Amino acid sequence: MRRLLVCCLLPMMTLQLNAQLKGDKGIKVMPDEAHQRVDITIDGAPFTSYVWPATLKKPVLYPLIAPGGIEVSRGYPLAPREGERTDHPHHAGMWFNYGNVNNFDFWNNSDAIKVEDRGKMGTIHQKRIVSTKSGRDRGELVVESVWTTGAGQDVLAQTTRYIFSRRANARVIDEIVTLHALQKVVFHDDKEGMLGIRVAHFLESANEKGGTFTDANGRPTAVQASNVPGATGVYLTSEGKQGDAAWSTRGRWCILTGTTADHTVTIAILDHPENPNYPTYWHARGYGLFAANPLGQHIFDPKAPALNFTLEQGKDVIFRHRVMLLSGASTPATMNKEADNFATEYR
Repeated sequence: MRRLLVCCLLPMMTLQLNAQLKGDKGIKVMPDEAHQRVDITIDGAPFTSYVWPATLKKPVLYPLIAPGGIEVSRGYPLAPREGERTDHPHHAGMWFNYGNVNNFDFWNNSDAIKVEDRGKMGTIHQKRIVSTKSGRDRGELVVESVWTTGAGQDVLAQTTRYIFSRRANARVIDEIVTLHALQKVVFHDDKEGMLGIRVAHFLESANEKGGTFTDANGRPTAVQASNVPGATGVYLTSEGKQGDAAWSTRGRWCILTGTTADHTVTIAILDHPENPNYPTYWHARGYGLFAANPLGQHIFDPKAPALNFTLEQGKDVIFRHRVMLLSGASTPATMNKEADNFATEYR
């Protein structure tokens, strides 16, 4: 674990020092394929990195750093910090995948899976960096990956376009994912999906008591009640659902607000009206999982039919999401305006 921690942190620390010495301005998107990463900085300071270490079963953005240098993503499992929860080792940074694709589990896969269960899992393999672009207030990264089942079959080709931008009080990540079916694919109705972020301790809910959470294959994960002070996170959805009530409800946006060291920070996830099954369901847990899942339906609402979203061989589907890291709290009026603006983009 110490070796992993050093491997993850040293490139970013070196990058930050070099960028500051050069006086770099603007948003820089810098590939470093030798270290399996692409680093994104703002005026020389770290924003995030696209990484695909061998220890993970999918590429992720890690860490996520809000204005003021406040890290809003959990360190574990890539760079554990004292006092953090160490459950769900597959929750790393910000990712995109799903819990049941043709009966293979891409969401829960990690090095913690027992050898005898690995044939039931799926892995997303980084294939290539297509392009990068840097700019004064905007940068872009386009990458390709492939979804491979535990049986060794490639079922989906993924092209992801990330747009990194900044505002006066916010850092913004737009993620546009195009999935191309290499064979017929069924996303079976499942709670484990799709755009996920595992947040820092201060953004967890103060009301979270822990418990045992079971995935679709019946594997239990124990979440311990935290005795570490400082959890202040509160969810709020576009439909007015607050705190624990946000889970399993639908909305065009959801925000998570918390305070650390006298700094208030908000993470916002915005859904796009052209996404399948809009508005999305929120798989938002008090222990720190913040996820938008448009393809689970019956699992969240027993009165609704199972969605079982199907993509025929050769067909494409696009998912568009905006993630905002804001300095300070936000309001429903502000987020509704942001959602309206996002709805007009990336058609």
